[in-house]
Amino acid sequence: MTLHALAVPTFLQMLRNLSAQLDKGAAFAADSGLALEDLIGARLAPDMFPLADQVRFACHQAAEATARLTGQAPPELVQVEPDFAALQALIAATVARLEATPAEAFDGAAGRAIELRMANGIVFDMTGEQYLRDWALAQFYFHLVTAYAILRHKGVALGKPDYVAHVIGYVRPGTMPGR
Repeated sequence: MTLHALAVPTFLQMLRNLSAQLDKGAAFAADSGLALEDLIGARLAPDMFPLADQVRFACHQAAEATARLTGQAPPELVQVEPDFAALQALIAATVARLEATPAEAFDGAAGRAIELRMANGIVFDMTGEQYLRDWALAQFYFHLVTAYAILRHKGVALGKPDYVAHVIGYVRPGTMPGR
């Protein structure tokens, strides 16, 4: 398996699921009278980032990993208005960027030296494989799960099928209850 085959489809399917979750969040807010700002600004704990930032960070992790693994400079963290339309546009732009990255751009990615400098001065030295496996995917999923949990916490009717909607394609015919 190549790093492209592991990274890009993973990022794409999960970002599309996140987009659908945000659609449900916006509909919930409209139906329940919850101010959109209250949902976008919601957080699980006082020291955690709000929903809008969790979406931004998920998109950034996908874009950054793709850039680093293809030997490009990592992008700056995108600033967007904290509203559903801007977050959906960011997801769409990230998806388009990922789709435009050819598989061959990942050639040599597994052994590529990745230097990850943190704001606090810590520097991680990893191979591309280590970076994707041990850092990028973990960070990406952290922000996805946190966004999902914030939406659930605020009352949006989401379940595991909303989080992993892409796996429906793997269901053996005749085994879905009620279908």
